[in-house]
Amino acid sequence: MLNWESVIDTAKNGNPVAPRRVEKAEHEWQTLLTDEQFYVTRQHGTERPFSSQMCALFEPGIYACVCCKTSLFNAEEKFDSGTGWPSFSAPLHDNVVAYNMDISHGMTRVEVTCNICDAHLGHVFPDGPLPTRLRFCINAIALEKEQSA
Repeated sequence: MLNWESVIDTAKNGNPVAPRRVEKAEHEWQTLLTDEQFYVTRQHGTERPFSSQMCALFEPGIYACVCCKTSLFNAEEKFDSGTGWPSFSAPLHDNVVAYNMDISHGMTRVEVTCNICDAHLGHVFPDGPLPTRLRFCINAIALEKEQSA
């Protein structure tokens, strides 16, 4: 089962093989994304907390990467963390997100990226709900809610 120890082990020793890869030149991403989406996903930025209505959105559905449209999180794993960013307790599949040690800003964290296109999504922390006890703190601008069929 996914837990904090497995996240740290993966971040230090290598991520799962992605089911596919999407790679584009920086100028291609810039034409496909808004300035804010590009800043967050391609330049590892962070949106302001509480800047998106997605934090309060709890309807069933799937959240996908805004860059490559890969399904990343199920709304069933979404919870209100009170942090100002959408939070999930687990990704949809083990191989759709990648974990990277992040020592920026004078702290050690684990960055979460899309394993398919390398888009920066946010960070994961060990203070979420059971059963994983993980909190995937994700920039709303990096996600889009998939349309129901």
